[in-house]
Amino acid sequence: MPTAKRALSATLVRRGGDRLLFDCSEGTQRQLLRSDVGLVELHEIFLTHYHADHYLGLPGMLKTFALRGREVSLTVYGPTGLDELFRTLRRIFGKLTYPVATVELEPGATLVRDGYRIETFAVEHAVPAVGYALVEDARPGRFDVDAATGLGVPDGPERGLLQRGESVTLADGRLVKPEDVLGEQRGGRKVVLSGDTAPAASVVAAAQGADVLVHEATFLAEERARARETSHSTAGEAALVAQEAGVKLLALTHVSTRYFGHQVVEEATQLFPATVVPRDFDVVVIPFSERGEPELVRSGARSGARAPIGSVES
Repeated sequence: MPTAKRALSATLVRRGGDRLLFDCSEGTQRQLLRSDVGLVELHEIFLTHYHADHYLGLPGMLKTFALRGREVSLTVYGPTGLDELFRTLRRIFGKLTYPVATVELEPGATLVRDGYRIETFAVEHAVPAVGYALVEDARPGRFDVDAATGLGVPDGPERGLLQRGESVTLADGRLVKPEDVLGEQRGGRKVVLSGDTAPAASVVAAAQGADVLVHEATFLAEERARARETSHSTAGEAALVAQEAGVKLLALTHVSTRYFGHQVVEEATQLFPATVVPRDFDVVVIPFSERGEPELVRSGARSGARAPIGSVES
């Protein structure tokens, strides 16, 4: 439940011009309005499951879009049960000015986007639920200027074609291939969001090598029995998942109101030092690996910080 300083589950991922919202709790549209993101006309919303604290903000947001005269279509994704949920919610938000499509996803589904893909994976919760992994395509290797010059590749469009992975034919008829002037492929970034889950091998598998794992930590170790009963995780268990998956940064969310953030960090960092507990409007900036490590920017969504991939917690 919300507190005076912390709202419920919603994470925004920003990649270039894409804005992807994962879960839409009570008050999400107001949190967006309070951030530097604003209530943009989202094209896609992804729900992890249908407990009320993960979707109650959706009817109000859909209605607000309609009141503003929106015409652009919106697609909502989620696990089995999404169509049934919308049949109920339509009684609340009524007629809209724009089309809304619902897409039910099973674990193992893949949605291909420009330069990346969104993969669903199984989690362990009391109701049908999925987690989401955003995985960027591999990038071409670094362009070797000296090698290109030595091969006689002139400055200009030929070098651009080679950098994009296309072969070029020089004026003297010689064929230069991308591998002649490019280094090894460089990996893209990877962000994994667990949603609500007990510690699970499927999450470990999905999060292998991720730059950032956003994992729930509803309880501390003292409430491990309660975590088991409700299919949630303790901070220490989430840290073990991050450790086994070899992620760079663990961001813990879905923290019970009975705990302070520093208590959660203290338990998790005993097992996985690279752990943060983001506050509302914090941003996790994720650079390409050759440019540094993921970094938590406090209040980054209020100060105008921009990130290739970032998360805004509402």
